[in-house]
Formats: sequence, structure tokens, C-alpha cells
Amino acid sequence: MAAKKTTPAPRQESGELSLIRKLAEILNDTGLTEIELDHKGAKVRVAKMMQAASVMHAAPVVHHAAPVPAVAASVAAAPAAAAEIAGTPLKSPMVGTAYLCPTPESPPFVALGSTVKQGQTVLIIEAMKTMNQIAAPKSGKLVQINIENAQPVEFGEVLMVIE
Repeated sequence: MAAKKTTPAPRQESGELSLIRKLAEILNDTGLTEIELDHKGAKVRVAKMMQAASVMHAAPVVHHAAPVPAVAASVAAAPAAAAEIAGTPLKSPMVGTAYLCPTPESPPFVALGSTVKQGQTVLIIEAMKTMNQIAAPKSGKLVQINIENAQPVEFGEVLMVIE
């Protein structure tokens, strides 16, 4: 006589586990990352752990025509010195990474001492993978550059000063 094969009986899930599975399915179906249910005093929260993708970008390289003067270096080290230079500050409108040239092979948009026109692009700030052109707020002479190429910047940080 041959031995009879028995198939295992399907496992019975508890009501809680079944509820969690259903909530997880809802997350997958809707694209949500988190869902919470409060039913008759019992709270259940299901959340997906999202793993950020690692993306590498080649940063543009700056080719300075002239060495950066000691004034710009001292101002970056001491923010109080920024008030001493007269002119209109160009403040960062966002958090991001500032680039002084359009591509790694290109020269900088502007150089210290150059004359800029109102509305002229003087740098780019990359924020959320979008390149944002930053324009000169007024026409005049560029008397101060407070950042290096590919440097992270904060909202409201003084990037340049135009006299």
C-alpha cells in the first residue's frame, strides 16, 4: 500500500493579522506610505519604509580666471564682515547646491569685479533635482562672491554682493 500524501491545512490567521494584511494591500494598491485605523478603541498603523535611491551627480568644476581675493575668504569665515561691504546682497531664494558655472567645462557665469545687468543669470541653485537660474537683482559691479562652486546653500544666505 502506498502512503497517502496529505496536504497541510491552510493556516488560520488571527483577525489582527488579517487586518494588517488588508491594510498593507491598501497601501500597495493606492501608493500611500502610511495608513492608520482606529476602530472601537483599537488602533492599527501600517507604514512602508521607503529606501532612498542613491544618486551620484558629477559636480561642475569652476575655473577661476583670477585667484579668489582674501576679502571673500574672510567674509565667508566671519559673517559680520558682510555688513561692511556696501551693495545689494544677492540672497539664496532656496536651500540647495549652488553652481557658479553652467557646466563643468564652462567658465563661471560671472567673475569678481565684473559688471552684471539686472536679470542676468549669475549662478544656478540645484534644488530637488531642478536647476534654478538665479538672476542679478540689479545692475552693477560684482564686489563679493561668498560661495564656492558646488557648495550647499541655505535659504536667505548672502551668496554675492552687487555694488
